[in-house]
Amino acid sequence: MIHTLLLRKKLCPLPISQALQRFFHATTTTTTTTNSSSVVSTSSSSPPPPQSSDPFCSDFHAEIAVIGAGVIGLAIARALALRGKEVVLIERNYHIAQETSSRNSQVIHAGIYYRNDSLKAKFCVQGKQLLYRYCQDRNISHSNCGKLIVATHRSQVKSDLCRLQQQAHTNGVTDVQLISKHDVQLLEPSIKCEGALYSPSSGIVDSHTFFLHLLGEAEDHGAMLAVNTEVVSAMYQQREQKKLWLQTQEIQTQPNNNHSNNNSHNKNDTLDSSSTTSWMSCDMVVNAAGLWADQIARMIHSKHDNNNNNRMGGWQPPRQYFAKGTYFSLTKKRPDFRHLVYPVPEPGGLGIHATIDLAGQVKFGPDVEWIDTNIVNVDDIEYTPNPDKAEQFYHAIRQYWPELDDMTVLQADYVGIRPKLSHPSVTKQLGFDDFLIAGPNTHGIPGLVHLLGIESPGLTSSLAIAEHVVELLLQSDG
Repeated sequence: MIHTLLLRKKLCPLPISQALQRFFHATTTTTTTTNSSSVVSTSSSSPPPPQSSDPFCSDFHAEIAVIGAGVIGLAIARALALRGKEVVLIERNYHIAQETSSRNSQVIHAGIYYRNDSLKAKFCVQGKQLLYRYCQDRNISHSNCGKLIVATHRSQVKSDLCRLQQQAHTNGVTDVQLISKHDVQLLEPSIKCEGALYSPSSGIVDSHTFFLHLLGEAEDHGAMLAVNTEVVSAMYQQREQKKLWLQTQEIQTQPNNNHSNNNSHNKNDTLDSSSTTSWMSCDMVVNAAGLWADQIARMIHSKHDNNNNNRMGGWQPPRQYFAKGTYFSLTKKRPDFRHLVYPVPEPGGLGIHATIDLAGQVKFGPDVEWIDTNIVNVDDIEYTPNPDKAEQFYHAIRQYWPELDDMTVLQADYVGIRPKLSHPSVTKQLGFDDFLIAGPNTHGIPGLVHLLGIESPGLTSSLAIAEHVVELLLQSDG
């Protein structure tokens, strides 16, 4: 049954977009206020929320809106719904988890690589335990197969593996062991290396089934999903209790099995000009928009307001940059790997590694290809994998798997895009990029949380991140 409390229709003669109308019933209430308004609007040309006399009027009201139905948004929507919150989950694609969440290695990371005081380390270690337990309790297919981080040169044993082992132990991942090349031969006979770091708590998961479970549990507890719905404008106003506003519009798109882009809407899909936009007032908003999160944040944190007085402090969201990662599969030769096999990490990524899926199939990748900083619209990024990268992958894979003796068996498979908070052409030197989770204590707006730069290990961390965001919102709610 749809919760009618989720949308409380106000007495304003405004149309509701078709996408949201399909998911909600609304009751009618009247609200009045005589306080003066202070509105922070977007920098776009879209009109502000309509006003009838003085009070702001919205098409409907949501207690909590979660923008983005990737794994992070799904986990947060579930966590909030389980606590009795009324949640609307807004997704611009025609299905959940169409972008970064569905285009990765499906690996459960242990928590080895990340600086010990970082959110990545904290949430990866916590999230790993939560994810394994979640999958076990619900019979979601997964495998605690373990991982080998291999040193292909003797110098890497001390310079890289020892450092990674110390980092893992500092992060609380004390089961990580440094093993000899002879031990590696016992675990993976076809792997050539000078030694390896063995991580027994790493694994793989059927991520798509995980996504569906998150959505199902959220919906079972009253959350609502609106797909093909774009947030085209957003703002913050201080006048009344409900301070956050989202303007949405429907996208016309259908699945296209022949489309080589990102299985979301393609470059020819547009906002439906025939459909009207709708303004939604919200008690709270979670910006889990992934690749689009910085754009959503900038809408809300525009420095312009109706009184030419910035009352939100000086915080402005950082820009996200993009790194493309290509994956290759094998057309013929199939290694009998039983573990994940990773090289030592490289700047911006973890190296071209070998991952196995639950059916035993092996894929290699991703590499790191930095997208030009002039590209700010994700829809302008080409998702078709480049087969010309086969030679690059061939030489990288042969460093640890020399039995790959034929480059033609490598087939370009798919591409994923990661949101990054730095870029080599901007920062010149790549350091460690942490997750950025900005709550009210960071930016000053109650009831608002932004999640930026959520890349790997986002899948592993998702349940832990969700608990953290819920706590931020509950604190903000008083």
